[in-house]
Amino acid sequence: MGDGTGAAIVGLGMTELGKVYGRSPRSFAAEAVRLAVADAGLTLGDLDGLLVSHGLGGSPGIELAATLGLRDLRLLSLVNSFGATAGAMVSYAAMSILSGAASTVACVFADAPLKPKQSAGSAYDRGPEAAPGQAQWYGYGGMTAALGFRSVNTFYALAAQRHMARYGTTTEQLGAVAVSTRAWASRNPRAQMRKPITLDDHRSSRWVAEPLRLLDCCLVSNGAIAVVLTGSDRARDLARPPVHVWGWGQGHPGHRRERGSGFGLTTGAATSGPIAMKMAGVTVDDISQAQLYDCYTYTVVVTLEDYGFCAKGEGGAFAASGALGPGGALPTNTGGGQLSAYYMWGMTPLSEAVIQGRGDGGERQADRNDVILVSGNGGILDHHSTLILSPHPKEV
Repeated sequence: MGDGTGAAIVGLGMTELGKVYGRSPRSFAAEAVRLAVADAGLTLGDLDGLLVSHGLGGSPGIELAATLGLRDLRLLSLVNSFGATAGAMVSYAAMSILSGAASTVACVFADAPLKPKQSAGSAYDRGPEAAPGQAQWYGYGGMTAALGFRSVNTFYALAAQRHMARYGTTTEQLGAVAVSTRAWASRNPRAQMRKPITLDDHRSSRWVAEPLRLLDCCLVSNGAIAVVLTGSDRARDLARPPVHVWGWGQGHPGHRRERGSGFGLTTGAATSGPIAMKMAGVTVDDISQAQLYDCYTYTVVVTLEDYGFCAKGEGGAFAASGALGPGGALPTNTGGGQLSAYYMWGMTPLSEAVIQGRGDGGERQADRNDVILVSGNGGILDHHSTLILSPHPKEV
């Protein structure tokens, strides 16, 4: 299929993920890059590009490059679109490779919010006093905090409530997302949560911020994931099967969280999806499987709609139909996603797409992997990235 012109993911590095204590994000990041480079059959000296997600402290790109002993890089940058960062990094790496600005680029995300004897729920709940800049950006400082909006959970609950009020989405439909995702996680040895759950389990889990229950919310994880990209022509001769980047797109809707806006009803997937699919030369009907950003069950529902897998307002019914789980029409989050496997921002869906594209999924390997859609969602529905990946070179 095609002559191999393009960019491809040729290395995947994953550290231990989950409740892994006593390490810094930079330590995790360095390990993940080393693992990804070795996975590709390359050396660190082959890298001439490094893209780093925020969270490593200080000047993360320079400091990580120094930790790895990288010299004479042609591309070095910090990228931050929150959960959309992984997709953005891959697109910037691919553009650099296609333009000749760089030849071999590593992209990495690392985090270590979990601490011993600290609840997962408190890991990101720093509050406006501890993180005033972040709190102000998210909008949960001042009067907003006084009204009870003191975490990202509350804003996503507001978005989910709006979707429910407009389209009749139900708690049971959100629960169907959690159940199908856990069914996939039960087949993934790396997943933090592998015990199957039922709708009754979902219904009995405690409220976090109504209508979101505990099983509607993603995990918290320590660790790092990195990928390495190079040109498709070179990728053919490396150690592992390449996963080719067919298309990419971004969407930043700029919704205000107020009456009359599209907040909670549409996301940047409505923009980034068509851009990525047009670049890839595919339609939604060609997608074999979807790896969606599932920080909450609600985000899966609204993202399915905005990509066009179902009509607007029918995402809940689509999830409840069984389409997303093992044996379903659209295998989705086949590793267990952020809800049940591990939370590494957009690297969670991206890493699973690479695993599936290589055919390395083992018990959870989906029947079809020809065209894989990967989504990233950042902020509070502020940023979105879409990738179209395939084990086949893109036709030109």
